[in-house]
Amino acid sequence: MSHTHAVVWLDTKEAHVFQFNAEDVERQRIKAHSPFRKVHHKAGVIGSGHAHDDKAYFDGIVEALEGATEWLITGPGAAKNEFVSYLEKRAPQLNNRVIGVEPMDHPTDGELLVHARRFFMAADRMLPREA
Repeated sequence: MSHTHAVVWLDTKEAHVFQFNAEDVERQRIKAHSPFRKVHHKAGVIGSGHAHDDKAYFDGIVEALEGATEWLITGPGAAKNEFVSYLEKRAPQLNNRVIGVEPMDHPTDGELLVHARRFFMAADRMLPREA
């Protein structure tokens, strides 16, 4: 079945990806290959103090989103923004699929899906209508 909408909730350890339409939903869970660690910069230590993106993790999320044309990216902390930055650098042709980026703590899968359906219903109403 064809799904044009998708929502991703991600943190540094895993991503929940839902592709859906009004009647159907497909769910996937992607685990980070090397979960990000909090890296603190200390005086006298070489390095920037920033963890590096998990390319395989982000690639897995992009693969799970394949086929959906509109994406809502959610999650706590900075992982969602790092994923969007990753898309801008590594897959700029997919940038126009990101319709929204929202902070969201730790919803249940059901809460996430309800939120995403409401988001896309509102977003679809805002699209210009053809005359």
